Amino acid sequence: MKETASPPQSASLASASKKKIASLKKIIAANAREINLLQRITRLISTHLDLDLVLKEIVELVVSETGADACLIYLLDASCEDLVLRASKKPHPTLIGRVRLEVGEGITGWVAKERKVVAISKDAHDDPRFKQFHRLPEDRYHAFLSIPVINRNEVVGVINIQHKKQHHHSDGELALLTMIGQQVGGAILNARLYEEMRKKAMQVDTLARVSRTITSNHYIEEILNLIVTMTAEMMNSKICSIMILDKPTGELKIVATQSLSEAYRKKPNLKVGESISGRVVQEQRPIAVKNVAKDPNYSFPNIAREEGVFSLLSVPMMVKNRVIGVINSYTAFEHTFSQEEIHLLSAVANQAAVAIENTTLFEKSSCRTEREGRG
Repeated sequence: MKETASPPQSASLASASKKKIASLKKIIAANAREINLLQRITRLISTHLDLDLVLKEIVELVVSETGADACLIYLLDASCEDLVLRASKKPHPTLIGRVRLEVGEGITGWVAKERKVVAISKDAHDDPRFKQFHRLPEDRYHAFLSIPVINRNEVVGVINIQHKKQHHHSDGELALLTMIGQQVGGAILNARLYEEMRKKAMQVDTLARVSRTITSNHYIEEILNLIVTMTAEMMNSKICSIMILDKPTGELKIVATQSLSEAYRKKPNLKVGESISGRVVQEQRPIAVKNVAKDPNYSFPNIAREEGVFSLLSVPMMVKNRVIGVINSYTAFEHTFSQEEIHLLSAVANQAAVAIENTTLFEKSSCRTEREGRG
């Protein structure tokens, strides 16, 4: 005689089946979401090369997947010592490129150094690793998730996802965002390579334009103004200037700058050995300063703060082992100048020196010819 399951057993089996089906549906949904996300990242990697556009797309992707109130992306700079804020959900035009953290500094720097995810569900600002910038409204948010962006086993940046209110980061959310951090590294690398190629092309073009300028029939004042304008564009300078050494007085004087600031244009002349530019003449070598307002050797910290300039690269203008002046490039944020940047500015400085020397020789020759003609 066939036995039949009792009603309680049937109900229990049915409930277990429903739970398994529900669990499988969740797994399938999670896999579908992951596949969809991978497809979006693949399109992002293969479609865009402009770095700013890539970062904007990553921010939008992260926010749409997490429902976060804020997303900030920090990238390692060329020195690999500092993390620089490069993108955010809310526009921070005055802070993008200026907010910087050393590797190991703050939660963001800790994540970059340790290559580990940090997830804080509430009161993130109470974490001993937290660094407050005051200018960032996100500093007041409660939940904080920070993930390293990795490419070819190297950390290239950090993505921070924040919620205004308390938020529990589930295992699924952590796994998803960790995957995003690993995948978008390729998109960032491609965009950075493209940015570097575009930058190098602009540098070559600028050097060619400078060469054409110094062989033109323009007056020397016009030539030098063209040079500082082109150089500022190439070096991304907030202020670029040329200072010429006056032999009778032994002082450096600003003769050209693209800056419209009267305070900067009217800076006092410098003696050889005085301030940064004077040292460049004295030592006949380039000098780079990360923050002129804090450097004890810089003579005009108040002007630097008023003008909003930070780092300075000053290189000598040389003619036959003789310094005739300097060319200065100031940035709008702290920056570590690379050897390539130093070589580039030196190349411009030497071309400018040739233009000045040729003009001086021409003027002397013209005056001599004029005197002989009168004689």
